[in-house]
Amino acid sequence: MKKRALFIGGTGTISTAIVKRLMESGAWEVWVLNRGSRNDALPEGVHAITADINDEENVRKKIDGMVFDSVCEFIGFEVSHVERDVRLFTGRTRQYIFTSSASAYHKPAGDYRITEGTSLANPYWEYSRNKIACEEYLMEKYRTEAFPVTIVRPSHTYDERKIPLGVHGKKGSYQVLKRMMEGRPVIIHGDGTSLWTLTFNKDFAIGYTGLMGNRHAIGEAFQITGDETLTWNQIYQTIADALGVELNAYHVSSEFLSAAGEKYAYDLEGSLIGDKAASVVFDNSKLKRAVPDMRTTVRFDQGARLAVDYILSHPECRVEDPEFDSWCDRVIEVLEDAKKKI
Repeated sequence: MKKRALFIGGTGTISTAIVKRLMESGAWEVWVLNRGSRNDALPEGVHAITADINDEENVRKKIDGMVFDSVCEFIGFEVSHVERDVRLFTGRTRQYIFTSSASAYHKPAGDYRITEGTSLANPYWEYSRNKIACEEYLMEKYRTEAFPVTIVRPSHTYDERKIPLGVHGKKGSYQVLKRMMEGRPVIIHGDGTSLWTLTFNKDFAIGYTGLMGNRHAIGEAFQITGDETLTWNQIYQTIADALGVELNAYHVSSEFLSAAGEKYAYDLEGSLIGDKAASVVFDNSKLKRAVPDMRTTVRFDQGARLAVDYILSHPECRVEDPEFDSWCDRVIEVLEDAKKKI
């Protein structure tokens, strides 16, 4: 008899890969609960429940009589969201998996190797603080009411539709790729030597699906990342190599970028100072004990080429961002002028 999973969301970068892996396994009956706007990307055989998860009464009616082995939450960002889920799924699921974030870890940590025991704190990013609050609420429900929660903490997960970068505008990564292809300077935060971990979404799905229905995962938190760690200089050089161009790198301090981005509502304080500016290397031994199959199958040089090929062959991914382009030029111009005045 197949196990039954419900995905709240189910069509994002991470969840799409998980849904596909479950359907390929043939061991799961998969349901997705969302507004239905992107369900055409889902594999054949996935069951859809079209609803707004925030319409609690309507959702309760649509899942009436249903019991799930795993409920997978991907769009819970505030405590009110998980409070709603506890009301909806208490007694209706054997496992509730909450997607938190590795940005919740205190950075820089006392040890550059991040484990699930690394303290959670992020004074720079409200997004991360809200994820921490969600975790704390859910673990309290586990301790006091046996609510069957599992917490997962992704770091920087990507797929073929987007290339991972440290600094980009509001319209995605293409403008940076365009600057690379034109031979123009590309901003890299700091001196580019801090360490970062990137995970292709198919690899993330190996770890996540291994936790689904896993008794050893109840009441526990797991970080799910790949094993490959690179400097930001190596990341940008790998992207340039995939494009077949020379990298014209321009290094700018994260603090300066954060301040320079405020006028344009670029949240670089959170994404850089509170996350990417620090070196992180993840110790995944806890996950691998629970999921022995977890491994990296897509190196970044391979993933970067997949992403570059996809973006360049799909016009809808080539969204230009003149505002961000001008901002980059202005940041570089100001710093070059400052050098001349010293």
